[in-house]
Amino acid sequence: MDETRLADEAPAAALFPQFESRVYDMFAAEVAGLTEAQLDFESDRWEWSRWSIRRNVSHVASGDFRWLVLRWGDVLFPEGLPSLGDLDDPEAYSGRVLREDRYWAMDDVLGVLRRGLDLCVSVLARETVASLRSKEITTDNTPQWRLFTQAHPTGMRPDTEDDSVCHMTLEATFRHRWFEHTTHLYNVQRLKRAQGLTPAVEIPMEGYWALPAWDRSEP
Repeated sequence: MDETRLADEAPAAALFPQFESRVYDMFAAEVAGLTEAQLDFESDRWEWSRWSIRRNVSHVASGDFRWLVLRWGDVLFPEGLPSLGDLDDPEAYSGRVLREDRYWAMDDVLGVLRRGLDLCVSVLARETVASLRSKEITTDNTPQWRLFTQAHPTGMRPDTEDDSVCHMTLEATFRHRWFEHTTHLYNVQRLKRAQGLTPAVEIPMEGYWALPAWDRSEP
């Protein structure tokens, strides 16, 4: 989709329709029928294989909550956060993966992924294209983020006075979430190929894993 063609008053969901069902369906298809051993396969042979399929899915499942609640919460929910049930405790998702003593079974991890995507959809439903592009937060301008910024045509800008800080719009945040989902889905597929398994879906060649400097080594 050409993001520049949408009118300012257009619903924000028009920019990111993939959060409705596409993201979840791709992950669910990739993990369907895998054994516990296949889900937990890890290897030191490649950098991307140090995290198992389970942990890649757990990472993206926690990510939507980390971004929308912990980073954007004060902006998006000025009157208070919505009830998240068992996820009201930020310790459930504030690490790089979900708390594994609570969310280990793949069905449970997928359940949190679905809930995170539903949260994305609910936020997008309240926003317009213009509001998505006008709201900003700051994030650390680390070497990793300077690499990530190369995948963002708009919405990411370094601070003019402090080069350790980067300003990020809500639009860029949702684009980042999409790129995170596709990049970790690519890792899931590589982990499957490393075990002699066939990937289930085709991932669009866009975002972080499409960057020239990205490690796209294969088993």
